[in-house]
Amino acid sequence: MQVGLAQLTAQLQRGLKPLYTLHGDEPLLIQEAADAIRAAARSQGHTERTVHTVAGAHFDWSEVLASGGSLSLFADKQIVEVRIPSGKPGKDGSVALQQLAESVVGDANTLTLVLLPRLDSASQKTAWFLALDQAGVTVKVDPVERAALPAWIAQRLQAQGQQVAEGEEGPRTLRFFADRVEGNLLAAHQEIQKLALLYPPGVLGLAQVQDAVLNVARYTPFKLAEAVLAGQTERVTRMLDGLEAEGETPVLVHWALADDIRTLHRLRQAVDAGRPLPMALREHRVWGAKESLMERAVPRLASAQVAQWLVDAHKVDGITKGLTHEGWPHRPWPALHRLATQVAQACAVR
Repeated sequence: MQVGLAQLTAQLQRGLKPLYTLHGDEPLLIQEAADAIRAAARSQGHTERTVHTVAGAHFDWSEVLASGGSLSLFADKQIVEVRIPSGKPGKDGSVALQQLAESVVGDANTLTLVLLPRLDSASQKTAWFLALDQAGVTVKVDPVERAALPAWIAQRLQAQGQQVAEGEEGPRTLRFFADRVEGNLLAAHQEIQKLALLYPPGVLGLAQVQDAVLNVARYTPFKLAEAVLAGQTERVTRMLDGLEAEGETPVLVHWALADDIRTLHRLRQAVDAGRPLPMALREHRVWGAKESLMERAVPRLASAQVAQWLVDAHKVDGITKGLTHEGWPHRPWPALHRLATQVAQACAVR
């Protein structure tokens, strides 16, 4: 049974299941969800806890399977925690997890918690994952995207008795906060806690947040590419500066940008040839966040414009590898700024 992270607390209140599977790449949210499950289990007498971390091809799965029936003399109930950092249990692990899923059904003495990284769609269709899902509760822990980050911050502030000012200052404060912590949710949580230590409950002004919140944002080339397609020019500039400061390689940043430009070009060609855009998106394997972004961008882009971007991307590729091109900056990062900005400006909502 799959439930959203927001519904986990309500599910735990309705009754503890024998098996919980958490998967996602956001450490803070995974930790908080796991803590909530452990707390609910402890309140129902699960006082003993064993942890198994699956590492290497020769992991002994028999220890995991034996844990369910090995209560100590001092515990009536237990928590068995299985951590699979790679998300790939292997052949033996697949069999063991299916056996584990069968064994927990009806076992009121053992709560099993399986922790996994984000799984792709293929992994979620494997026999072992389906067995875990059918035997208990599965929670997919999605990251907090940039658009949702101000509301997430406001909710956390409210939980500790603080809120931003009303009127225009409030949204400005939350946007500033989000810009400072984007891509680094654990640090965002720490900055929010810091505000509780620095200021009393009540209203937080923009100046107070600006003085207190450190710039702990972390960016990736792929999130940058999404910001470009979304036409968020100011954010693109900030992300490029951040990636350069963090020591990211310009080659990888260029690859992410150029890959999207190539996809835009193929989609524009398909539409010009009479293919419906939804069909072209499926044929070129565009899905998720990129699907909606490209669906919005492609109709407003001219074929000649996208073709020129291909030429420009080729020039920037050479610049990132030490070549020069007339009319273009000689250094990689200024060239990346120019390429990303011109695409973002064209994709911006007008």
